[in-house]
Amino acid sequence: MLIETERHGQHVVLTLNRPDKLNALSYELIDELMDRLNALERDDGVRCLVLTGQGDKAFSAGADIAGFAPDVAASPEAAYRNFVLRGQAMTRRIESYPKPIIAGVNGIAFGGGCEIMEACSLAIAAEHATFAKPEIRLGFPPPFGGTQRLPRHIGRKRANEMILTGDAISAEEALLIGLVNHVVPAHELLPACLQMADSIAKNSAVAVTAALRAVTRGLNASIDEGLAIEAAQFMVAVASPDAREGTAAFLEKRRPVFCHQ
Repeated sequence: MLIETERHGQHVVLTLNRPDKLNALSYELIDELMDRLNALERDDGVRCLVLTGQGDKAFSAGADIAGFAPDVAASPEAAYRNFVLRGQAMTRRIESYPKPIIAGVNGIAFGGGCEIMEACSLAIAAEHATFAKPEIRLGFPPPFGGTQRLPRHIGRKRANEMILTGDAISAEEALLIGLVNHVVPAHELLPACLQMADSIAKNSAVAVTAALRAVTRGLNASIDEGLAIEAAQFMVAVASPDAREGTAAFLEKRRPVFCHQ
């Protein structure tokens, strides 16, 4: 089993399970992760996902080089079809997922591992975590969306430094530049992720999904297009009973009881 699944009440922890390979992203692991995401999207009892890696060394060291090297050797078309399209589909799925996905970065997040973390809704890192984009040292740029998402997260010049040098940065630096939300001691990582998930789950599921969609779609739009996206998602949420319950609870000075429909 390349993806371990553990239920924590309303939340599910997905663990990349190749610790002997530093949780490297084989084709099989990517495909299994996509299957799990598809199944959990249909489970209305799941509010948030936490994505982490097995062991204390690595979130993910990135793509499994031994696995994709034959496609690189075969032809650019084979590498694009089997490697790039698969990896981009994975990070795009994570980025556009209708439920929050919190990355629990428990060690190195290099290459594709860093790109997965970038695609997640939120990220909390252990103090010993490190982040890098070493693809340039293999002779190609980041192919799973890293050249596009990283500059949107941390700015063009900082992103260029990581992408063009391949040098690693610490968890504290990742926090300073806005790549992660929080840094915690390693033993507090999973509890911190689940605490964040609990905080989100107190709110309307409809509103959470609408907010995620507005942010994700708006990032790639002009401000006017983004405002239209925001308004459209507001209309989706305000049509839900949760919006009426939320405003009524505020006026009545009580806690809302959302039905999440």
